[in-house]
Amino acid sequence: MSSPIVRVIDVHKYFQRGSERVEVLKGLTLDVPQGEFLALMGPSGSGKTTLLNLIAGLDRPSEGEVWVGPECISALSETRLAAWRTRSVGFVFQFYHLIPVLTAYENVELPLLLLPLSAAQRRQQVLTALDLVGLSDRLTHRPGQLSGGQQQRVGIARAIVTDPTLIVADEPTGDLDSRSAQEILALLVELRESLNKTIIMVTHDPRAAARAHRTQHLDKGVLVDAPSMSHDFE
Repeated sequence: MSSPIVRVIDVHKYFQRGSERVEVLKGLTLDVPQGEFLALMGPSGSGKTTLLNLIAGLDRPSEGEVWVGPECISALSETRLAAWRTRSVGFVFQFYHLIPVLTAYENVELPLLLLPLSAAQRRQQVLTALDLVGLSDRLTHRPGQLSGGQQQRVGIARAIVTDPTLIVADEPTGDLDSRSAQEILALLVELRESLNKTIIMVTHDPRAAARAHRTQHLDKGVLVDAPSMSHDFE
């Protein structure tokens, strides 16, 4: 197994609610190897999405460190962190977060507009990403003209178009029927295998988690032992 691409080191996350301190993550430590597909499971309020947001640089730990590759992202300034996110993280959401008035092509192109690329370079990367998710014939379709599964494929194309270090997926099959959900999970597995992408997915669905190499369970802000769902991978 390769060395960790993500390292979460003794991380605490807490919020103040009046005079009360609410601790969401409690001294959590986690390593994720390069090229692993990791599922995070646990009851609502267990800290899954908080952990995902810390790894993706959308939030900061109250204590501890989060490293992705050579960067201690928890120590970056807001400006540097925003630039790091743009280049390094692809986001896949439960409800797609596509812009209704833009075509599939235009939605996928959006992250590239923040990078110093020519129009020709952007076009090549968008077409490649849409081809990888099997939507080359839907370039000019708007979200309302696509099925839920197709919209999520556009979302995944948008997530991979910058060739990110890390893909984070928050309940990516939560709004899909069973068949579409299985197709999206198969696509994520295929991308992991063909591009060696590291994928971290929050899910409530054991069938979704079963497609990952490893499942980590959270409960009340800590990682807990659960029946082994780890799978060896190349």
